[in-house]
Amino acid sequence: MMFNTAVVGTILLNIAGKILKSIICGQAPLNNKIVGGQDASAGSWPWQVSIQSVNFGGHFCGGSLINKDWVLSAAHCFQSSPMGTIEIYLGLQSQSGSNTYEEVEHRTASQFINHPNYNNPSDDNDIALLQLSSSVTISDYIRPVCLAATGSVFAAGTESWVTGWGMLQDGGTQIPDILQEVMIPIVSNSDCDNAYGGGITSNMICAGLLNQGGKDSCQGDSGGPLVSRNGSRWIQSGIVSFGVGCADPKYPGVYARVSRYQDWINKYMGSNQPGFNSIGFRSSPNLLLFSISLTFSIIPFICSLFREIV
Repeated sequence: MMFNTAVVGTILLNIAGKILKSIICGQAPLNNKIVGGQDASAGSWPWQVSIQSVNFGGHFCGGSLINKDWVLSAAHCFQSSPMGTIEIYLGLQSQSGSNTYEEVEHRTASQFINHPNYNNPSDDNDIALLQLSSSVTISDYIRPVCLAATGSVFAAGTESWVTGWGMLQDGGTQIPDILQEVMIPIVSNSDCDNAYGGGITSNMICAGLLNQGGKDSCQGDSGGPLVSRNGSRWIQSGIVSFGVGCADPKYPGVYARVSRYQDWINKYMGSNQPGFNSIGFRSSPNLLLFSISLTFSIIPFICSLFREIV
């Protein structure tokens, strides 16, 4: 049987690239946090993005870096702000600019893409992509988060973290200077739908302290990431979307469910796709080691193929 070595080489390179991306994303070397509700230390959440505009007096929404060229955020953030006014800051801990240890980078958006089925006022499909004006430099303070792959399951009670510069209380007028972090559990969609009296779709995921309150995302956190730890990696399950008040015990926060949008996200990434990871069923350590071994054995083989072709 005859094989086109160039085609085989391309296929193997794509496989190797996807394996390596799933390994690289979601690493936060400077994060050693266990509980939340406090200022975040420098570098704890290196994918956190501050989206700013002069139209809103500075920071107005959050986002997450998903590869060196793209940011994930919420569609409702970009209904009234012209693209030319949007500025994106990465590596920030403090909004005041006194970021001693961080390697802060600043970009504009060359384009932003709202989901075509975003529905206002229901906030279904509340997801958007922003392409950075130029690639960022990956460091301990700036690096991409992993995204929950299609079919991922986050059971009720799963510990999750939400981060951002949103208001510290409902109806507040001043955003905090330091990035905030809080740990909240996942709430089942059925309990969340009951709390809201309907309207919670399969494109949404909920988190909060139902019947207790006190911890939640708030105005200004929109578009930011909801993440859970899986081994040594952080996986983004949700995007801050909406809620009733902030930390209201009757209403958990509602987030766009990232795992529902893998195909839509990849459509715009081309070959520069982010790292997607499946949650709810885990690959065995032996399979992961096999994938890594396969990757590094493939690369020399591909090189030998290309030498033969040349």
